[in-house]
Amino acid sequence: MPQEQYTHHRSTMPSSEGPQVYKVGIYGWRKRCLYFFVLLLMILILVNLAMTIWILKVMNFTIDGMGNLRITEKGLKLEGDSEFLQPLYAKEIQSRPGNALYFKSARNVTVNILNDQTKVLTRLITGPKAVEAYGQRFEVKTVSGKLLFSADSNEVVVGAERLRVLGAEGTVFPKSIETPNVRADPFKELSV
Repeated sequence: MPQEQYTHHRSTMPSSEGPQVYKVGIYGWRKRCLYFFVLLLMILILVNLAMTIWILKVMNFTIDGMGNLRITEKGLKLEGDSEFLQPLYAKEIQSRPGNALYFKSARNVTVNILNDQTKVLTRLITGPKAVEAYGQRFEVKTVSGKLLFSADSNEVVVGAERLRVLGAEGTVFPKSIETPNVRADPFKELSV
Protein backbone atom coordinates (compact mmCIF):
# COMPACT_ATOMS: atom_id res chain seq x y z
CA MET A 1 0.00 0.00 0.00
CA PRO A 2 1.27 3.45 -0.76
CA GLN A 3 2.12 5.69 2.13
CA GLU A 4 -0.60 8.18 1.41
CA GLN A 5 -3.24 5.55 1.69
CA TYR A 6 -1.72 4.20 4.87
CA THR A 7 -1.78 7.63 6.47
CA HIS A 8 -5.31 8.18 5.22
CA HIS A 9 -6.61 4.92 6.65
CA ARG A 10 -4.92 5.56 9.93
CA SER A 11 -6.25 8.99 10.44
CA THR A 12 -9.93 8.33 10.11
CA MET A 13 -10.48 10.22 13.32
CA PRO A 14 -9.94 13.92 13.25
CA SER A 15 -6.96 14.96 15.39
CA SER A 16 -6.17 18.42 16.54
CA GLU A 17 -2.67 17.67 17.94
CA GLY A 18 -0.53 17.41 14.89
CA PRO A 19 2.51 15.13 14.65
CA GLN A 20 3.91 13.74 17.92
CA VAL A 21 7.54 14.64 18.72
CA TYR A 22 9.59 12.28 20.85
CA LYS A 23 12.42 13.89 22.87
CA VAL A 24 15.74 12.09 22.53
CA GLY A 25 18.38 12.68 25.27
CA ILE A 26 18.71 13.01 29.03
CA TYR A 27 16.39 15.44 30.77
CA GLY A 28 15.38 16.35 34.29
CA TRP A 29 17.14 14.97 37.36
CA ARG A 30 19.26 12.55 35.28
CA LYS A 31 20.77 15.47 33.40
CA ARG A 32 21.52 17.34 36.65
CA CYS A 33 23.21 14.25 38.16
CA LEU A 34 25.31 13.78 35.03
CA TYR A 35 26.46 17.41 35.15
CA PHE A 36 27.20 17.06 38.87
CA PHE A 37 29.36 13.96 38.29
CA VAL A 38 31.21 15.63 35.40
CA LEU A 39 31.86 18.70 37.60
CA LEU A 40 33.01 16.47 40.48
CA LEU A 41 35.35 14.58 38.14
CA MET A 42 36.84 17.84 36.87
CA ILE A 43 37.42 19.04 40.44
CA LEU A 44 39.12 15.75 41.36
CA ILE A 45 41.36 15.96 38.29
CA LEU A 46 42.38 19.52 39.16
CA VAL A 47 43.09 18.60 42.81
CA ASN A 48 45.10 15.56 41.67
CA LEU A 49 47.11 17.69 39.25
CA ALA A 50 47.73 20.35 41.91
CA MET A 51 48.88 17.72 44.46
CA THR A 52 51.21 16.11 41.89
CA ILE A 53 52.80 19.47 41.08
CA TRP A 54 53.11 20.26 44.79
CA ILE A 55 54.81 16.89 45.51
CA LEU A 56 57.22 17.42 42.61
CA LYS A 57 58.07 20.88 43.96
CA VAL A 58 58.45 19.83 47.62
CA MET A 59 60.53 16.72 46.82
CA ASN A 60 62.71 18.82 44.51
CA PHE A 61 62.39 16.50 41.52
CA THR A 62 64.67 17.46 38.64
CA ILE A 63 66.11 15.73 35.60
CA ASP A 64 69.27 15.00 37.64
CA GLY A 65 67.51 13.37 40.57
CA MET A 66 65.31 13.93 43.59
CA GLY A 67 66.05 16.23 46.53
CA ASN A 68 69.58 15.65 47.84
CA LEU A 69 69.93 12.52 45.70
CA ARG A 70 71.60 13.20 42.35
CA ILE A 71 72.29 10.76 39.52
CA THR A 72 75.83 11.12 38.17
CA GLU A 73 77.99 9.18 35.70
CA LYS A 74 79.73 7.35 38.58
CA GLY A 75 76.53 6.49 40.43
CA LEU A 76 74.36 8.25 43.01
CA LYS A 77 75.46 11.34 44.91
CA LEU A 78 73.73 12.08 48.21
CA GLU A 79 74.23 15.59 49.59
CA GLY A 80 73.40 16.75 53.11
CA ASP A 81 72.09 14.75 56.04
CA SER A 82 70.32 11.49 55.22
CA GLU A 83 68.52 8.85 57.19
CA PHE A 84 68.44 5.16 56.23
CA LEU A 85 65.71 3.02 57.76
CA GLN A 86 66.90 -0.24 56.20
CA PRO A 87 70.42 -1.63 55.63
CA LEU A 88 72.57 0.25 53.13
CA TYR A 89 74.58 -1.74 50.59
CA ALA A 90 77.24 0.19 48.69
CA LYS A 91 80.52 -0.46 46.94
CA GLU A 92 81.97 2.81 48.19
CA ILE A 93 80.90 5.56 50.58
CA GLN A 94 82.94 8.74 50.75
CA SER A 95 82.51 12.29 51.91
CA ARG A 96 83.15 15.42 49.89
CA PRO A 97 86.82 16.42 49.79
CA GLY A 98 87.73 18.34 52.94
CA ASN A 99 84.63 17.23 54.90
CA ALA A 100 84.28 14.48 57.47
CA LEU A 101 81.99 11.48 57.05
CA TYR A 102 79.72 11.01 60.08
CA PHE A 103 77.68 7.99 61.12
CA LYS A 104 75.08 8.55 63.84
CA SER A 105 73.00 5.85 65.43
CA ALA A 106 70.80 5.51 68.49
CA ARG A 107 72.03 1.96 69.11
CA ASN A 108 75.08 0.90 67.11
CA VAL A 109 76.81 1.01 63.75
CA THR A 110 77.68 -2.35 62.23
CA VAL A 111 79.99 -2.86 59.25
CA ASN A 112 80.01 -6.34 57.71
CA ILE A 113 82.51 -7.61 55.15
CA LEU A 114 80.92 -10.38 53.06
CA ASN A 115 82.30 -12.93 50.63
CA ASP A 116 80.72 -13.92 47.30
CA GLN A 117 78.24 -16.23 49.04
CA THR A 118 77.18 -13.36 51.38
CA LYS A 119 78.80 -15.05 54.37
CA VAL A 120 80.16 -12.61 56.97
CA LEU A 121 83.97 -12.68 57.01
CA THR A 122 84.68 -9.65 59.20
CA ARG A 123 82.40 -7.55 61.40
CA LEU A 124 82.98 -4.26 63.20
CA ILE A 125 80.35 -3.18 65.72
CA THR A 126 80.49 0.16 67.48
CA GLY A 127 77.94 0.28 70.26
CA PRO A 128 77.16 2.44 73.28
CA LYS A 129 79.40 0.40 75.60
CA ALA A 130 82.06 -1.19 73.39
CA VAL A 131 83.72 -1.44 70.02
CA GLU A 132 83.83 -5.06 68.89
CA ALA A 133 85.76 -6.50 65.97
CA TYR A 134 85.23 -10.03 64.67
CA GLY A 135 87.61 -11.56 62.17
CA GLN A 136 90.63 -13.79 61.63
CA ARG A 137 93.08 -11.06 62.62
CA PHE A 138 92.93 -7.56 64.16
CA GLU A 139 95.64 -4.99 63.38
CA VAL A 140 96.39 -1.39 64.34
CA LYS A 141 98.99 0.41 62.19
CA THR A 142 100.49 3.88 62.02
CA VAL A 143 99.92 6.17 59.06
CA SER A 144 103.24 5.03 57.61
CA GLY A 145 102.15 1.38 57.84
CA LYS A 146 104.20 0.30 60.88
CA LEU A 147 102.46 -2.35 62.98
CA LEU A 148 101.53 -1.14 66.47
CA PHE A 149 99.26 -3.95 67.60
CA SER A 150 97.98 -7.18 66.13
CA ALA A 151 95.97 -10.05 67.53
CA ASP A 152 94.80 -13.39 66.21
CA SER A 153 93.88 -16.72 67.79
CA ASN A 154 97.55 -17.72 68.23
CA GLU A 155 99.29 -14.56 69.47
CA VAL A 156 99.08 -10.90 70.37
CA VAL A 157 101.87 -8.68 69.10
CA VAL A 158 102.67 -5.20 70.38
CA GLY A 159 104.94 -3.53 67.85
CA ALA A 160 105.47 -0.20 69.62
CA GLU A 161 108.92 0.87 70.82
CA ARG A 162 107.65 0.96 74.39
CA LEU A 163 104.82 -0.82 76.23
CA ARG A 164 103.46 1.08 79.18
CA VAL A 165 101.04 -0.34 81.75
CA LEU A 166 99.13 2.41 83.58
CA GLY A 167 96.93 0.36 85.90
CA ALA A 168 97.20 0.95 89.66
CA GLU A 169 97.85 -2.74 90.26
CA GLY A 170 100.28 -3.09 87.36
CA THR A 171 99.99 -6.22 85.29
CA VAL A 172 99.90 -9.93 86.04
CA PHE A 173 101.44 -12.56 83.79
CA PRO A 174 100.37 -16.08 84.79
CA LYS A 175 103.16 -17.60 82.67
CA SER A 176 106.65 -16.51 81.82
CA ILE A 177 107.53 -13.39 79.86
CA GLU A 178 110.71 -12.42 78.07
CA THR A 179 112.04 -8.91 77.63
CA PRO A 180 115.47 -7.35 77.31
CA ASN A 181 114.61 -4.40 79.53
CA VAL A 182 112.22 -3.71 82.43
CA ARG A 183 112.28 -0.25 84.00
CA ALA A 184 110.11 2.11 86.00
CA ASP A 185 109.15 5.67 85.20
CA PRO A 186 111.80 8.26 86.09
CA PHE A 187 112.01 8.87 89.85
CA LYS A 188 109.64 5.96 90.59
CA GLU A 189 110.42 2.64 92.19
CA LEU A 190 110.30 -0.61 90.26
CA SER A 191 108.95 -3.48 92.29
CA VAL A 192 109.10 -7.01 90.97
